[in-house]
Amino acid sequence: MPPKKEPVISAFERKRLENIAANNAILSGISATADKIIPSKATPTKTKAKKSTPRKREPTKVAHQPATRRSTRLAGVDADNDTLKRKFEVEVEAAAEKAKAKKLRVNGDLQLGDISVEGRKWEGGVDGLGLLKGLSVRGAQPGVKTFDEDDVEETSDENLKELRLRMRNLKMYDKWPVADIKIVPQRIYSMGFHPTEDKPIIFAGDKEGAMGIFDASQEPIKTEDDEDEESYSDPVISAFKTHARTITSFQFSSVDANAVYTSSYDSSIRKLDLDKGVSTQIFAPVDAGVELPISAMDIPSTDPNTIVFSTLNGQLGRHDIRTKPADAEIWHLVDPKIGGFSLHPLQPHLVAAASLDRTLKIWDLRKIQGTGDMRKPVLLGEHESRLSVSHASWSSAGHIATSSYDDTIKIYSFPDASSWKAGVELSDDQMEPVHKIAHNNQTGRWVTILKPQWQKSPFDGIQKFAIGNMNRFVDIYAANGEQLAQLDGDGITAVPAVAHFHPTLEWVAGGSASGKLCLWM
Repeated sequence: MPPKKEPVISAFERKRLENIAANNAILSGISATADKIIPSKATPTKTKAKKSTPRKREPTKVAHQPATRRSTRLAGVDADNDTLKRKFEVEVEAAAEKAKAKKLRVNGDLQLGDISVEGRKWEGGVDGLGLLKGLSVRGAQPGVKTFDEDDVEETSDENLKELRLRMRNLKMYDKWPVADIKIVPQRIYSMGFHPTEDKPIIFAGDKEGAMGIFDASQEPIKTEDDEDEESYSDPVISAFKTHARTITSFQFSSVDANAVYTSSYDSSIRKLDLDKGVSTQIFAPVDAGVELPISAMDIPSTDPNTIVFSTLNGQLGRHDIRTKPADAEIWHLVDPKIGGFSLHPLQPHLVAAASLDRTLKIWDLRKIQGTGDMRKPVLLGEHESRLSVSHASWSSAGHIATSSYDDTIKIYSFPDASSWKAGVELSDDQMEPVHKIAHNNQTGRWVTILKPQWQKSPFDGIQKFAIGNMNRFVDIYAANGEQLAQLDGDGITAVPAVAHFHPTLEWVAGGSASGKLCLWM
């Protein structure tokens, strides 16, 4: 066999191989040096992986409480001095308890003179209530209108046009600018009109439990400053810290003009006596450690001594204020929270409840079924939305208006509700909304949830409701889904998210996240 010839290598290829060999030598030297400085880690022994248990996330707490543990070095405490360390820990624990106490409800009676909110805006205090003596019972594009004069002028239905023209003529309250009518310190969460027709009296509750009261009949008083320039006095506004947490609703007695009821996330319902200036707790869990955050409250038109309320725990409660709180009936209706509910004004045994489970449900309090924890009113029917439903409001003519995060207002119609037998089953067709209105309900974190509120007893007999508009208006709709007005005015710098009609007159109030009041009359 002929000898095997060696392959001929070019000068370029020989140089390339020499460079590779030199680089490898350098890398080997670096690795050897690194091993001397940083010893290689031992190969870990393979073990059977344990199945990890997902850690339960605790809900974020809004209250900013001082930490119960803190570095003593940062606090300037000698690490070897046990006495000083213990003293520091006691001080921190005391501060934490003090912060926690601010969130706890007060169970006894509250004298309004002792709980006045401090600040120039609310210096009316108890004296401001003197104006209320002797009342008689009767996603947003700010500024871009979605209903204007052209819509009114183009209305072909003469009756509808007349109503729209009347509602359009509502004028914004002008005795003081909106910026001066800061009725509560924090974001307004609930509002109420006193039913008297003598003068407009508005109540507002904020997210931290303060209640503000404003009498819109008062007149500005002309004053003169040091430079002899004309000016006017500030409005008289009274505000009181009646609850430890958010005030969620107001209700007014049909038999006592001086009685104002409020509910709160602090698990209590209180009655304010305007004449005596005393706020009395009429319901709270017997066990102070039980959390029963109340999301809404209503009073049956046929029984002024009964309070019906819903909770963020998915419960519905009924309590006779003449009995002990322990005697209250509380039923668990749904697992998610009930955001809002209402009683039919003329058939108060019918409850319309809106829930985080995306449903509107109608319950009948005349028929209670089940035993133990399963005991609850009978469910008549339900309707499911694409996203959660925020509130359900009955009209006196049998309509239910709901707002939900699918950006719709839905109107349901039950004109024959008065003839329903106890426990009647409503069909899917009956539970279908008769009108759907496109409406931006994306309030986000800083704006109170938009909730439709019907006028309880309209003097003209026309059913209509008010709801806040994310473009900084208040919208008015009729029961047939037609928009009647879009209320606006100068000085509105925030969404008047909480909107309410006076029970009988065409007065409309709106409350904003800045604690300010808008009023149309």
